[in-house]
Amino acid sequence: MKAIRIHGHGGADKLRYEEAPEPKLFSPADAVVKLRAASLNRIDIVIRRGLNGNEASFPRILGADGAGVVVEVGGQAKNIKPGDPVCLYPASGCGGCEFCITDREFMCPRLRVFGESEDGTYAEVVRVPSRNCVPIPAGISFEEAAAIPLVYTTVWRMLITNAKLKPGEQVLIRGIGGGIASAALQVAVRLGAQTLVTSGDDDKLARAKQLGAAHCINDKTSDFAKEVRQVTAKRGVDVVVDCVGGEGWAKSLASLAKGGRLVTCGAMAGANPPTDVRRIFWNDLKIFGSSLGNREELRQVLSFIETSRAKPTIDQVFPLRDAATAQQRMESGEHFGKIVLRMA
Repeated sequence: MKAIRIHGHGGADKLRYEEAPEPKLFSPADAVVKLRAASLNRIDIVIRRGLNGNEASFPRILGADGAGVVVEVGGQAKNIKPGDPVCLYPASGCGGCEFCITDREFMCPRLRVFGESEDGTYAEVVRVPSRNCVPIPAGISFEEAAAIPLVYTTVWRMLITNAKLKPGEQVLIRGIGGGIASAALQVAVRLGAQTLVTSGDDDKLARAKQLGAAHCINDKTSDFAKEVRQVTAKRGVDVVVDCVGGEGWAKSLASLAKGGRLVTCGAMAGANPPTDVRRIFWNDLKIFGSSLGNREELRQVLSFIETSRAKPTIDQVFPLRDAATAQQRMESGEHFGKIVLRMA
């Protein structure tokens, strides 16, 4: 089969489009999936650069997200059969720790993520645990389905499970344009929340407006916390999605109404921002961190996308062989939404 592999850490030039052994069933709980599409995530670049803190064995096929058709299943697989179109939950735990047995597998200390500790989805075929295969609802393409699991499951956990976002509430999303932010915008708008977004790129703000953002703020030319207060008649918003961190973290907290909730799954602009802890307890604020979600949350977001007739925001689709160009686009920060690789 054809795959994109790395044989060492470094830049996008380390990505090689080459022949790789086709995976076969290893255990009766496995499934083999012929992939039609895979999507890029920031973690792919972190792994390629060797910045994830884990030792990697080479060669390694990158990629956490994928969608395709089941071609073979082990004898213990009960949830799927050959011919089923599926997308892939991107991680597996040890199965026996306190987190795995309470369906919080994404918190497992020995968590294995596709493309990091085992071969991933930048390939024509992948072997995965059968329980990681989730049926794709009708009307969703393989490219769209590949864009959903990691990002949308994380967003669903942040906004719905943790923040308990309700219709009519006000949400601020920082750094619109990336996969998480664009997914958060889509979920919030479809849920009926009033959504404010920030970016330093006017083109991205214009795109967000087209997708339903009620108010757009250029955070390079204005103080977004002050503008949020102005827009909300000094009240503040109910929820802030801040996966940026950095100097704007304090402004995110300042944008919240009393009793507000901040959700985060990243810190692209810096992981150690100054924080006035008094603001948190004076205003009864709640802060939730997320790194993924569970399989049930993936099923919930797929159902939400089907019933709301939403479509994941796709920035651009590249053929598998052009994975290096696709990653360079992600690194440039020019994309809006998910970048997808098509296998054929």
